[in-house]
Amino acid sequence: MLSKSCEYGMRATLYLASLDEDGYVSIGTISDALDISFPYLTKIFQQLNKSGLLTSHRGPSGGVALTRDPAAINLYEIVVAIDDEALFTECVLGLPGCGNADPCPLHDQWVDQRDQLATLFRNTSLAAMATRIQDYNVRLTVT
Repeated sequence: MLSKSCEYGMRATLYLASLDEDGYVSIGTISDALDISFPYLTKIFQQLNKSGLLTSHRGPSGGVALTRDPAAINLYEIVVAIDDEALFTECVLGLPGCGNADPCPLHDQWVDQRDQLATLFRNTSLAAMATRIQDYNVRLTVT
């Protein structure tokens, strides 16, 4: 359901949220730590920067940083910044014209699931996810 870009964007912002130190982190460091292609990650960060979730700084001490406290950034914002709101607004089958007036075969079931997913993502902050990673020793990297 989420694009690969969105998955990587979530992992990268979660990586930033889980760091003990504030400040800029080089994209190369994040790329290496998460095993995500540097050019691909750069494009994802451009989208997150444009949406106001990240800030960037050029130069030897540059990199990217979250613009707000991780407790104030939720997963919904990250999904919308990268994949837009389609996951939360469009037909799961991709059928044009699907809606309450002309529902597709999965419309009624999908609307409920979609709304629950949107609520889950809105109510889950990066800080909460970072805590879970530390509590459960979850790896962000691909093995």
